[in-house]
Amino acid sequence: QVPLVESGGGLVQAGGSLRLSCASSGRSFRVHTAAWFRQAPGKLREVVGTLTWSDGRATYADSVKGRFTISRDSANNTVYLQMNSLKPEDTAVYYCAVRAAPSFEYKYWGQGTQVTVSS
Repeated sequence: QVPLVESGGGLVQAGGSLRLSCASSGRSFRVHTAAWFRQAPGKLREVVGTLTWSDGRATYADSVKGRFTISRDSANNTVYLQMNSLKPEDTAVYYCAVRAAPSFEYKYWGQGTQVTVSS
């Protein structure tokens, strides 16, 4: 069973918005950092942004800064990625992942959700 489940992907026109969600599939684990990654065809996976669970502080890749926002719902153990002003170059499979401490690897991943931005 995949530890995390993403949803919210789809096809959108350039300039549009999507919101991705990521929730536990039922397993319980400690989270220090939640992150969103993406991988476009033929490219390496890259980090989109991270969120420190305890205080909700987020960091972003330069390519999405000012357009994407990561947030969380602690009560429901869900993390979101709000994507605005989408560009064709944002097309990728988006993954969420969590780790238990800053020095740890991202151990738990979702299966990914496809985001396609048409020009």
